[in-house]
Amino acid sequence: MFDTMTLTKIVGGFCGMFLIFLLGNWAGEVIYHVGEGGHGDEHHQAFTIETGEGDGTEEEEVVEEVDFATVYAEADASAGESLFRACRSCHRVEEGENATGPHLYGIVGREVDAVEGFNYSGALEEAADVWTPENLSAFLEDPSGYAPGTRMSYNGMDDIEDRADLIAWLDTLDD
Repeated sequence: MFDTMTLTKIVGGFCGMFLIFLLGNWAGEVIYHVGEGGHGDEHHQAFTIETGEGDGTEEEEVVEEVDFATVYAEADASAGESLFRACRSCHRVEEGENATGPHLYGIVGREVDAVEGFNYSGALEEAADVWTPENLSAFLEDPSGYAPGTRMSYNGMDDIEDRADLIAWLDTLDD
């Protein structure tokens, strides 16, 4: 059924088809090429739609550094209680009841590494002496960045208002 001539025609047909596709690709690239390079000429935008906003240059987004003390003064402790759900898997708020992490009863104003019976990693001692609201905020924002080598695997809490609410709620727990 297949002789040498039939097989040669089939292979020739595929090679011819491939060459036609390559030619089409080359022609499309020449006709519709967008961007710089290749032909030595610059490409300009064909038309511009005026939106009335600015002069076309992008403005840098200004990020204000918010003072934590100001945010903490306006914190909502009741909102912080609902934020504690992320901490509940590893921490308890009852005095003396440790879990994977130490208990958080009376943590605001407490010395770092001060919970009896909990085996700390030692990384926190180098970062701070006392858990002030500012120190807690910095730690909760990025635990491994604040205290490299800590065993706390929490990724961090980005929102400064959430951190302030949580710390305000933790501050209400002690006598």
